[in-house]
Amino acid sequence: MASELLHIRRELCAAGGDCDKLHCTEDKQATRDEVYKVLAKHKFRVDATLLEKSKAQPQTRTSDATFYQYAWYFHFKHVAPKILTKDSKLLITAAALGQSKTKAAFKQALNNTVQQIVPRSQWEVSFLDSAKDPLLWAADYCAWAIQRKWERGDDKSHSLIKSAISSEYDLWAPGQVHFY
Repeated sequence: MASELLHIRRELCAAGGDCDKLHCTEDKQATRDEVYKVLAKHKFRVDATLLEKSKAQPQTRTSDATFYQYAWYFHFKHVAPKILTKDSKLLITAAALGQSKTKAAFKQALNNTVQQIVPRSQWEVSFLDSAKDPLLWAADYCAWAIQRKWERGDDKSHSLIKSAISSEYDLWAPGQVHFY
């Protein structure tokens, strides 16, 4: 899958287009169509944990790192028992965001979260610039398709990757209070 996504990016470069990385929100529909064709050909697993930010209690929104720490905690709590065995080795690759201070806060938040759920000897966290890893592009496309379905009711892209989606867990679905 990664080599096919790199091929799409190289084609964009050869045509004189923006070719730093594939990013669903910014890519033209023709590029999206090609990426979703690639994704549809491969077997992979997507588990999504949805958090409606307006339902997040104030203590979960003291910083972006804190908010994402809650998101990662509930995601791993929900998904880890489904996919990990006692012998599993886990490499968690996340897109690096912001400046060094922000990156450090996010890495610490993710490490703190995962250590509560997965034995330390079985996992490692890697934060990469999203331009460096085609599989982060694939994750971006999957997240975009899920977000469009849930926020806008647009399931066109979601239907193209539906076979790969194992779970979509809306953490705060029962909540009725919106804090902003």
